[in-house]
Parts: sequence; C-alpha cells; structure tokens
Amino acid sequence: MMTWRGLALIGFLLWGAGAEFVRAAEPIIVVGTNTPADAAAINAAIAASPEGAEIIFRGRFLISQTVRLLGHRSYRGESRTGTVLSQADGANLGALVASAGYLDDAPWTGTPVAVRHLTLNGNRKGNPGAQTAGLVLRSWLSVVEDVCITSMGGDGLRLTSRSAKGVGLKNSQVNGRISGNFIENSGRHGVFIEDPGNSVTDWILSDNWIAGSGADGIHMDNAAGWVVERNHIYGVLHTAIYAHRLFGTSICDNYIEGFGETDEAGTWCGIEAIAQGGAASTIAHNRIFNFGGEKQPASTYRYLAVSVKYGTGLVVVTGNALRGAGTPRGTGLYYTAPEKTALVVASSGNAVCEVNTPRLVGAGVRLDSGL
Repeated sequence: MMTWRGLALIGFLLWGAGAEFVRAAEPIIVVGTNTPADAAAINAAIAASPEGAEIIFRGRFLISQTVRLLGHRSYRGESRTGTVLSQADGANLGALVASAGYLDDAPWTGTPVAVRHLTLNGNRKGNPGAQTAGLVLRSWLSVVEDVCITSMGGDGLRLTSRSAKGVGLKNSQVNGRISGNFIENSGRHGVFIEDPGNSVTDWILSDNWIAGSGADGIHMDNAAGWVVERNHIYGVLHTAIYAHRLFGTSICDNYIEGFGETDEAGTWCGIEAIAQGGAASTIAHNRIFNFGGEKQPASTYRYLAVSVKYGTGLVVVTGNALRGAGTPRGTGLYYTAPEKTALVVASSGNAVCEVNTPRLVGAGVRLDSGL
C-alpha cells in the first residue's frame, strides 16, 4: 500500500525532473432558474470560462437567446431528465445551442467541444413557424452523446460547414462522434449533415434513436469517410437515411422501421446512397421494413437504392434484410448509374421479400459476386 511518505518521495522525484503538481480546475456550474434570464447567465459563464473548462448545467433553463458554445470546452448536464434547456415561448430562435464559429460567420472550423447528458426542448407549440435547430455544430474533433433533442421546428442536430449567414469553411471539419442520442419530433431532418463543399467528412454516427422526422431521419450532403451504424430510425415522412457522396463509407447494422410515411406523393427510400468514384463503400446488415404500409398510391418505395455521382462507383451490399408491405409500389434493391458513369455492386446474401420488384439493375451497373 502506498503511504504518504511514498507519495511525497514520488512528488520530490517528479519535481526534480521538472514536473509539478497541478490541481485540476473546478468545474463551472450554472444553475437554471427557469426564467428568461437563464440564457444570458449561461452565455456569460461560457464567455468567462478558460480553455479546458467543464461547464455543468444544473436544473431547468428557459432559453430566450441562442447558447454559444466556445471551443476547447466540455458542456454537460447532470442527466437527460435533470437538465433541460427549453426554448421560451415566442423566442423563435434559429438554433437553441450552436457553435460560436457558426454564429460569428467565421471561415474556419471551430475547435473541439463535447456536449453530454442533457435535454434540448424546442417547444414547437410555443414557437409556431420557427425553424429552430436543437444543436448546430461547426467544430471538428467533437463529441455529442447521451443528449435528448425534442420538438424542434427545424433539424434536431445539424453538423454544418456553413455559418448562420451562409459563409463556407476554408478548411476541413473531421473526426467527431455523435453517439447514443435520442432525437424526436423534428420539423425537418433528425440529423442533418450540411456540407455543399467537401469539409465535413470522417465522423461516426452511431447508436442513436431518431423518431418522428418531418423530412429525412438522417440527411447527409456528404457521407465521405463516415461510419453510420446501429441507428434506429422510425416515424419518417420521407427517406430514412439519405447518404450523398459515399467515399470509403460504411452504413451498417441500422434498423429502419419505416419510411415514406406521408400522404405526399414522391419517391421514398429506406436507404438512398450515391457513391463517388475512386473508393469503395459498404452497406451491410441493415434491417429495412415499412410498417407504415406504402400507403400513398402515387408514391414509389425503394428499400435500398444505390447510384453513383461520377466515375465508377464500387459498393458492397451484403446481408441486408428487406421486407415490404406487399403492394405494387415497392422495390427491394435498386441499382442505377446515370449516363457517363458506372456502378459495380458486390450484391450478395440479401433477404428480400413482399415487394413488387425484388431487385432492379439499371444500365451501366455490373453485379459482382465478389471473391
């Protein structure tokens, strides 16, 4: 057993080697009053905090201005039920919580943040017509986990390369993780990866529950380098997972209960993936159903659709389980390549049943059984 004398000796040796004992900084605790003063108090505490600080939110907060997240800090509540940030009636915010670089229209991505263990409530009923996003991130190497995001008029969580006024990034925004969150009742997308350029790549989106999205469950302008796995998606009006610009992407082990659950006519997909040439991607072991029943007679329902943006796309599609609603409107596997492109699909071991067309292979597509 180490005694205080032993510890003192170690301290002496470390000091002699140039090290010193440093007391860890105390966390900064902000206590909610559930009044309109809460947002200003949070922002003042964050603005006064040093880099490396941990800001802890305790209790219930009424948010009347967007909470600004400075980089090189972590933000956490005490639990999803114990810490709740709710938008005040009539606040009509663009975002409930957002990266400072997004709000300041900076051309460079923000430094890392971590957000954990709290609830963000957009209060749609008290802000009718507002396109509020719950959490807007514009920073790299960041983490969002164990967060409940509910009742937003816009997107639940938006990871973006654009600022509030549309300024694009001049650098990359990579290497983050969004995991273990519950995102429900979003007016648009549950999770939106907004990247008209090529900045937001190589993240992990895993183990999330995404329910009741007004448009897509997960909508990715740029899926390059992403790992999208073990997400459970249901109650989706349009497409469950839209993944544009696959490039070394993995979309695996997701559970999709339904898609296209709207009276609006259109083409809706369980997974819609558009590959890029020059790399290979994997779509494997997803379970895709439509318990909503393909109810719109004028709509087309594609359970797993793969296409290509440019060049020759290479995608492995294996071990997926697709079960339709038994109507004339469903296609299980849908593979196409626009003119002047090509698509190679290693398609094997997929279970497809109760759809009108089990597999459609368009011109320019070559099926490969693999080795």
